[in-house]
Amino acid sequence: MTRRGRLAAIALLFATVMPGPSWGGEAGSTTLANVFQASQTASLTEATGLFGSIEVASNSLEGLPQWTRVLAVMRTEEPAFDRCIDNAADCGTPVLKNWRKIVTTARGLGRREKLEAVNIFFNRWPYKLDSEIYGLSEYWATPREFMTRSGDCEDYSIAKYFALRKLGFGADEMRIVILMDQIRGIGHAVLAVREGNDTLILDSLSNLILSHTVYKHYAPQYSMNETTRWAHIGSFKMPSTQPYQGLAARN
Repeated sequence: MTRRGRLAAIALLFATVMPGPSWGGEAGSTTLANVFQASQTASLTEATGLFGSIEVASNSLEGLPQWTRVLAVMRTEEPAFDRCIDNAADCGTPVLKNWRKIVTTARGLGRREKLEAVNIFFNRWPYKLDSEIYGLSEYWATPREFMTRSGDCEDYSIAKYFALRKLGFGADEMRIVILMDQIRGIGHAVLAVREGNDTLILDSLSNLILSHTVYKHYAPQYSMNETTRWAHIGSFKMPSTQPYQGLAARN
Protein backbone atom coordinates (compact mmCIF):
# COMPACT_ATOMS: atom_id res chain seq x y z
CA MET A 1 0.00 0.00 0.00
CA THR A 2 1.29 3.46 -0.85
CA ARG A 3 1.96 6.09 1.85
CA ARG A 4 -1.10 7.98 0.63
CA GLY A 5 -3.20 4.85 0.96
CA ARG A 6 -1.93 4.16 4.47
CA LEU A 7 -2.75 7.69 5.60
CA ALA A 8 -6.21 7.45 4.04
CA ALA A 9 -6.82 4.24 5.93
CA ILE A 10 -5.61 5.82 9.16
CA ALA A 11 -7.91 8.81 8.66
CA LEU A 12 -10.89 6.53 8.00
CA LEU A 13 -10.07 4.65 11.18
CA PHE A 14 -9.95 7.95 13.08
CA ALA A 15 -13.34 8.84 11.61
CA THR A 16 -14.75 5.58 12.95
CA VAL A 17 -13.36 5.70 16.47
CA MET A 18 -13.05 9.48 16.97
CA PRO A 19 -16.35 11.14 15.97
CA GLY A 20 -15.17 14.63 16.88
CA PRO A 21 -15.79 17.03 19.76
CA SER A 22 -19.16 16.74 21.41
CA TRP A 23 -20.10 20.30 20.43
CA GLY A 24 -19.29 19.65 16.74
CA GLY A 25 -22.76 18.39 15.82
CA GLU A 26 -23.29 16.79 12.43
CA ALA A 27 -20.23 18.46 10.92
CA GLY A 28 -17.91 17.14 13.60
CA SER A 29 -19.18 13.59 13.33
CA THR A 30 -18.93 13.17 9.56
CA THR A 31 -16.07 15.24 8.22
CA LEU A 32 -13.13 12.83 8.31
CA ALA A 33 -15.05 10.04 6.61
CA ASN A 34 -16.56 12.38 4.03
CA VAL A 35 -13.15 13.73 3.05
CA PHE A 36 -12.51 10.43 1.33
CA GLN A 37 -16.07 9.59 0.30
CA ALA A 38 -16.82 12.99 -1.24
CA SER A 39 -13.65 13.53 -3.25
CA GLN A 40 -11.52 11.17 -5.31
CA THR A 41 -8.94 13.89 -5.88
CA ALA A 42 -7.86 14.53 -2.30
CA SER A 43 -4.32 15.88 -2.06
CA LEU A 44 -1.85 15.11 0.71
CA THR A 45 0.33 17.76 2.32
CA GLU A 46 3.57 15.93 2.98
CA ALA A 47 5.07 18.71 5.11
CA THR A 48 4.01 19.34 8.68
CA GLY A 49 0.62 21.01 8.67
CA LEU A 50 -1.36 23.07 11.16
CA PHE A 51 -0.46 22.31 14.78
CA GLY A 52 2.00 19.66 13.62
CA SER A 53 -0.61 17.54 11.84
CA ILE A 54 -0.64 15.71 8.54
CA GLU A 55 -3.31 17.27 6.32
CA VAL A 56 -5.56 15.69 3.72
CA ALA A 57 -7.30 18.28 1.53
CA SER A 58 -10.54 18.01 -0.43
CA ASN A 59 -12.25 20.54 -2.70
CA SER A 60 -15.68 19.33 -1.52
CA LEU A 61 -17.55 21.02 1.33
CA GLU A 62 -20.09 18.21 1.47
CA GLY A 63 -20.73 17.09 5.03
CA LEU A 64 -20.29 20.60 6.47
CA PRO A 65 -23.90 21.85 6.52
CA GLN A 66 -23.31 24.44 9.22
CA TRP A 67 -20.50 26.05 7.23
CA THR A 68 -22.25 25.88 3.86
CA ARG A 69 -25.31 27.54 5.40
CA VAL A 70 -23.12 30.41 6.66
CA LEU A 71 -21.58 30.82 3.19
CA ALA A 72 -25.01 30.87 1.53
CA VAL A 73 -26.43 33.44 3.96
CA MET A 74 -23.35 35.65 3.62
CA ARG A 75 -23.83 35.77 -0.15
CA THR A 76 -27.28 37.29 0.39
CA GLU A 77 -26.23 39.67 3.18
CA GLU A 78 -22.95 40.85 1.70
CA PRO A 79 -24.42 43.61 -0.54
CA ALA A 80 -25.91 45.39 2.48
CA PHE A 81 -22.62 45.06 4.37
CA ASP A 82 -20.74 46.51 1.38
CA ARG A 83 -23.11 49.44 0.98
CA CYS A 84 -22.64 50.27 4.65
CA ILE A 85 -18.85 50.18 4.31
CA ASP A 86 -19.04 52.57 1.36
CA ASN A 87 -21.57 54.96 2.90
CA ALA A 88 -22.32 55.46 6.61
CA ALA A 89 -25.85 56.59 5.72
CA ASP A 90 -26.59 53.00 4.61
CA CYS A 91 -25.75 51.59 8.05
CA GLY A 92 -29.25 51.41 9.44
CA THR A 93 -28.66 48.90 12.26
CA PRO A 94 -26.16 48.52 15.12
CA VAL A 95 -24.79 45.42 13.41
CA LEU A 96 -24.00 47.29 10.21
CA LYS A 97 -22.50 50.18 12.18
CA ASN A 98 -20.20 47.77 14.04
CA TRP A 99 -19.19 46.12 10.77
CA ARG A 100 -18.36 49.45 9.18
CA LYS A 101 -16.43 50.50 12.28
CA ILE A 102 -13.99 47.58 12.24
CA VAL A 103 -13.52 47.52 8.46
CA THR A 104 -12.99 51.27 8.01
CA THR A 105 -10.80 51.52 11.10
CA ALA A 106 -8.53 48.64 10.16
CA ARG A 107 -8.27 48.95 6.38
CA GLY A 108 -5.46 51.51 6.53
CA LEU A 109 -3.32 49.33 8.80
CA GLY A 110 -0.60 46.84 7.95
CA ARG A 111 -1.45 43.14 7.74
CA ARG A 112 -0.33 42.25 11.26
CA GLU A 113 -2.10 45.29 12.69
CA LYS A 114 -5.28 44.31 10.83
CA LEU A 115 -5.17 40.87 12.45
CA GLU A 116 -4.72 42.41 15.88
CA ALA A 117 -7.53 44.94 15.37
CA VAL A 118 -10.01 42.30 14.19
CA ASN A 119 -9.08 39.83 16.92
CA ILE A 120 -9.48 42.39 19.71
CA PHE A 121 -12.67 43.85 18.22
CA PHE A 122 -14.63 40.59 18.08
CA ASN A 123 -13.19 39.16 21.31
CA ARG A 124 -15.11 41.88 23.16
CA TRP A 125 -18.39 40.03 22.55
CA PRO A 126 -19.37 37.81 25.50
CA TYR A 127 -19.15 34.04 25.12
CA LYS A 128 -22.55 32.36 24.95
CA LEU A 129 -23.56 28.75 24.35
CA ASP A 130 -25.68 27.82 21.33
CA SER A 131 -28.19 26.19 23.67
CA GLU A 132 -28.58 29.51 25.47
CA ILE A 133 -29.10 31.55 22.30
CA TYR A 134 -30.81 29.22 19.84
CA GLY A 135 -31.98 26.29 21.96
CA LEU A 136 -29.75 24.00 19.88
CA SER A 137 -26.71 21.95 20.81
CA GLU A 138 -24.81 23.34 17.82
CA TYR A 139 -25.34 26.34 15.57
CA TRP A 140 -22.78 28.22 13.48
CA ALA A 141 -23.70 31.91 13.35
CA THR A 142 -23.13 34.38 10.54
CA PRO A 143 -21.35 37.64 11.43
CA ARG A 144 -24.74 39.40 11.58
CA GLU A 145 -26.11 36.79 13.98
CA PHE A 146 -22.96 36.86 16.09
CA MET A 147 -22.92 40.65 16.40
CA THR A 148 -26.62 40.57 17.31
CA ARG A 149 -26.64 37.76 19.88
CA SER A 150 -22.97 36.87 20.46
CA GLY A 151 -21.95 33.20 20.29
CA ASP A 152 -19.34 30.55 20.98
CA CYS A 153 -15.85 29.79 19.67
CA GLU A 154 -16.57 28.99 16.04
CA ASP A 155 -18.80 32.07 15.77
CA TYR A 156 -15.90 34.32 16.79
CA SER A 157 -13.74 32.65 14.14
CA ILE A 158 -16.39 33.06 11.43
CA ALA A 159 -16.87 36.78 12.15
CA LYS A 160 -13.10 37.33 12.07
CA TYR A 161 -12.78 35.36 8.83
CA PHE A 162 -15.29 37.49 6.92
CA ALA A 163 -14.01 40.77 8.36
CA LEU A 164 -10.49 39.90 7.20
CA ARG A 165 -11.81 38.97 3.76
CA LYS A 166 -13.10 42.56 3.51
CA LEU A 167 -9.69 43.80 4.62
CA GLY A 168 -7.88 42.12 1.73
CA PHE A 169 -6.99 38.69 3.08
CA GLY A 170 -7.56 35.90 0.57
CA ALA A 171 -9.65 32.82 1.27
CA ASP A 172 -6.59 30.72 0.50
CA GLU A 173 -4.73 32.46 3.34
CA MET A 174 -7.22 31.54 6.07
CA ARG A 175 -8.97 28.58 7.64
CA ILE A 176 -11.43 28.04 10.45
CA VAL A 177 -9.98 25.18 12.49
CA ILE A 178 -12.05 22.79 14.59
CA LEU A 179 -9.86 21.18 17.23
CA MET A 180 -9.59 19.60 20.64
CA ASP A 181 -8.12 21.57 23.52
CA GLN A 182 -6.21 18.76 25.22
CA ILE A 183 -5.71 20.71 28.45
CA ARG A 184 -9.36 21.61 29.01
CA GLY A 185 -10.59 18.41 27.36
CA ILE A 186 -13.18 20.16 25.20
CA GLY A 187 -13.79 21.10 21.58
CA HIS A 188 -12.68 24.53 20.41
CA ALA A 189 -12.34 26.57 17.21
CA VAL A 190 -9.82 29.18 16.08
CA LEU A 191 -8.99 31.14 12.94
CA ALA A 192 -5.66 30.32 11.28
CA VAL A 193 -4.11 32.94 9.00
CA ARG A 194 -1.08 32.35 6.81
CA GLU A 195 1.46 35.15 7.21
CA GLY A 196 4.79 34.78 5.42
CA ASN A 197 6.33 31.44 6.34
CA ASP A 198 4.19 31.03 9.44
CA THR A 199 0.55 30.47 10.36
CA LEU A 200 -0.86 32.75 13.05
CA ILE A 201 -3.77 31.89 15.33
CA LEU A 202 -6.63 34.25 16.21
CA ASP A 203 -8.19 32.77 19.34
CA SER A 204 -11.29 33.92 21.21
CA LEU A 205 -9.51 33.02 24.45
CA SER A 206 -6.79 35.64 24.03
CA ASN A 207 -6.01 38.92 22.28
CA LEU A 208 -2.47 37.67 21.67
CA ILE A 209 -1.74 36.44 18.14
CA LEU A 210 0.84 33.68 18.16
CA SER A 211 2.28 31.08 15.78
CA HIS A 212 0.45 27.77 15.57
CA THR A 213 3.69 26.13 16.74
CA VAL A 214 3.15 27.60 20.22
CA TYR A 215 -0.08 25.68 20.80
CA LYS A 216 1.13 22.21 21.75
CA HIS A 217 -2.22 21.43 23.41
CA TYR A 218 -4.37 22.03 20.31
CA ALA A 219 -5.13 18.90 18.28
CA PRO A 220 -6.83 19.85 14.97
CA GLN A 221 -9.60 17.63 13.63
CA TYR A 222 -10.73 19.47 10.51
CA SER A 223 -10.48 22.93 8.97
CA MET A 224 -12.10 24.82 6.11
CA ASN A 225 -12.33 27.95 4.02
CA GLU A 226 -14.69 28.90 1.19
CA THR A 227 -13.33 26.34 -1.28
CA THR A 228 -11.49 23.61 0.61
CA ARG A 229 -11.56 21.50 3.71
CA TRP A 230 -8.83 19.55 5.39
CA ALA A 231 -8.79 16.50 7.62
CA HIS A 232 -5.97 16.50 10.17
CA ILE A 233 -4.12 13.45 11.44
CA GLY A 234 -2.01 13.82 14.56
CA SER A 235 -0.69 17.02 16.14
CA PHE A 236 2.23 18.44 18.07
CA LYS A 237 3.31 16.35 21.03
CA MET A 238 2.26 17.93 24.31
CA PRO A 239 5.26 18.63 26.60
CA SER A 240 5.51 16.22 29.49
CA THR A 241 5.54 17.61 33.01
CA GLN A 242 7.62 16.28 35.86
CA PRO A 243 5.70 15.21 38.99
CA TYR A 244 6.22 17.37 42.05
CA GLN A 245 9.01 15.93 44.21
CA GLY A 246 8.88 18.27 47.18
CA LEU A 247 12.18 19.06 48.90
CA ALA A 248 13.93 16.31 46.93
CA ALA A 249 13.67 18.47 43.82
CA ARG A 250 16.03 21.03 45.36
CA ASN A 251 18.84 18.47 45.35
